[in-house]
Amino acid sequence: MQDIQEIFNKIEESKKQMKEIKASFKEALEGVQEYQGIQEQMKTMREKRKQVEQTIKEQFASEITKLEDLKIDIESDMEVLTDIAISKISKGESIGITDKYSNEYEPIFKVKFKKVT
Repeated sequence: MQDIQEIFNKIEESKKQMKEIKASFKEALEGVQEYQGIQEQMKTMREKRKQVEQTIKEQFASEITKLEDLKIDIESDMEVLTDIAISKISKGESIGITDKYSNEYEPIFKVKFKKVT
C-alpha cells in the first residue's frame, strides 16, 4: 500500500500542472479578438438576464422566502440525518433508508483534508 503522504504529494503536483495548463489556455483565449467580443456580448446578456430575474423575483417574493426557508430546513435535517447515521454506525448498527419508490440508500463517508493554519 502506498504512503498517504506520497499520494497527497502526487495530488498536489497534479493540481499544480492543471493550474498551469488552465492559465496557458486562458492566456491564449484572451489573445483572440473574436473571443473578447463574445465575452462582451455574454456580459451584456448576463446583465439583461439579471434584470429580468430581479423583476420576476419581486413578483414571487413570498415564494422566494419560502424557498429559502425550505433550503435551511433541508440543511438542518441533513445534519440531523448525518448525526444519527454516524451514531448508529459507531454503535455497530446497520442503516437502511428507503424512499417512496422503494429505492434503498446506503451511507457514503468522505474524508477531506483541510489546511491547518
